[in-house]
Amino acid sequence: MAFAPKPGCPMCGIVSAAEAAATSPASSSNSSSAPDILWRDDNFTVYRETANPVSSKGHIVVVFNLHVPSLYTLSSSDLPLLVSLRDISHRVLTSLQNPSSPLASPVSSQPQHLLSATPNLRSTRETFRVGFITPPFKDTKIPVTDHLHAHAYVLPADRMGWWRRVAYSPIAWYDVDDLIAEIREETTNNRVRSGVNPRPIDFVPDAGARRGTADGVETTDASLLVADPERGEISPNLLPPTPGSSRARQQSGPTSDASIPHLQV
Repeated sequence: MAFAPKPGCPMCGIVSAAEAAATSPASSSNSSSAPDILWRDDNFTVYRETANPVSSKGHIVVVFNLHVPSLYTLSSSDLPLLVSLRDISHRVLTSLQNPSSPLASPVSSQPQHLLSATPNLRSTRETFRVGFITPPFKDTKIPVTDHLHAHAYVLPADRMGWWRRVAYSPIAWYDVDDLIAEIREETTNNRVRSGVNPRPIDFVPDAGARRGTADGVETTDASLLVADPERGEISPNLLPPTPGSSRARQQSGPTSDASIPHLQV
């Protein structure tokens, strides 16, 4: 299986422990060192960073359940996954600011239907930051670099030391909205970038998710998204990787591909 759990990976351990606690709460650890899991679904496990948060108002880490090794693994078919990551981050951070929110429960399994509502993108972009720290840079307090995870926090970053500011600066930080916009630009010729003024395409989760040639041949990679039919989700591509596509070549061996989004620093 592609992107199977990696023995010894701290992030895989967090995902596994959260799954075990959700299926058998009696077996969950009461250790003070156990992560504070705020959200868990088929795609992500979200925990609160309590040891070394960059913001006193809230800092969470969104871990891909699959051991996805790199940001460059993502393709256009993963746009709905990235949109889901962004929306979950916004809602969990909102719940930290508003304890009466149902998302403040230890594991948000019941209120997942709230994801069907469109977030207020303008207000959240002015309040929250959601994105990835790109290698070779890393958060010195969370130095995992081979299991993809996003950081999300409430502004201002009043607990960020000067050394960590490098990892969270434009030198290394890749905002999730910029990543979404860049992938869409490659597939839809939609020349946009993120900002406080959302565009109509920002409200279409799967916009730009499919690729193809001018003669109608589908070249879309298989998505990493695990769709939840109970929430009305449909995977953008249920087929295996198209022969010759970036993910098919990746599974057969390392290579470079112009269709994979490139970092802009």
